[in-house]
Amino acid sequence: MAELEESVTQTGPKGVINDWRRFKLESMDQENLPPAKRELLRQMSSPNKSNEDFRGNRKMTVQEYELLKEEDEGCLKQYRRRCMEEMHEKLSFGPKFEGVHDLDSGEAFLEVIEKEHHTTVVVVHIYKVGVKGCEELNDCLDCLATEYPTVKFCRIDAVASGASERFSDEVLPTLLVYKAGELLGNFLACTQHLNEEFFATDVEAFLNSYGLLPEKELQLGDEEENDVE
Repeated sequence: MAELEESVTQTGPKGVINDWRRFKLESMDQENLPPAKRELLRQMSSPNKSNEDFRGNRKMTVQEYELLKEEDEGCLKQYRRRCMEEMHEKLSFGPKFEGVHDLDSGEAFLEVIEKEHHTTVVVVHIYKVGVKGCEELNDCLDCLATEYPTVKFCRIDAVASGASERFSDEVLPTLLVYKAGELLGNFLACTQHLNEEFFATDVEAFLNSYGLLPEKELQLGDEEENDVE
């Protein structure tokens, strides 16, 4: 049980400090550390409650403070990244996807609607080669798929869907939006709601105007790390 408690990232000021110290100890090159410094880091990262010198409520010694001041900035960034990834993992639900999925039949269309995870938003583009706006919308969805990895973007040719009579050229391109098998959005000839020349940001704004897209994923790049500082 004690080992389990040690493995869990702690919260609160003291817990965060101890977690950081433990991370620092694990990431440092132990063999190249002076013995005294290695022992101090070990004690700081795993306080012994039976040892009065390392109780959680004591003040930090000058030696410990100087040691913390020397700690590597690169290691601090790694620790921040790990914390952000853990937080992001806890806040993320359901599967993630890459790119736009091509559906080749009506059966595949029904399967993606009925069997996808109940938290996943599914956006289906029904298109036909040569119909105005379809190619451009496909390009926009390719872009949006990278911005919203928790959304499953799909496309299917109207003929392959087996419902070409329902989806005639006049109502294409069509966007259908589902979640948990329920139709949330049915946009026939959807490009009529966009400008003559439109881009991924325009399609994104259109879908967001109906509240159909989730918030964008937290990015873990260098700029975000700098913001933490």
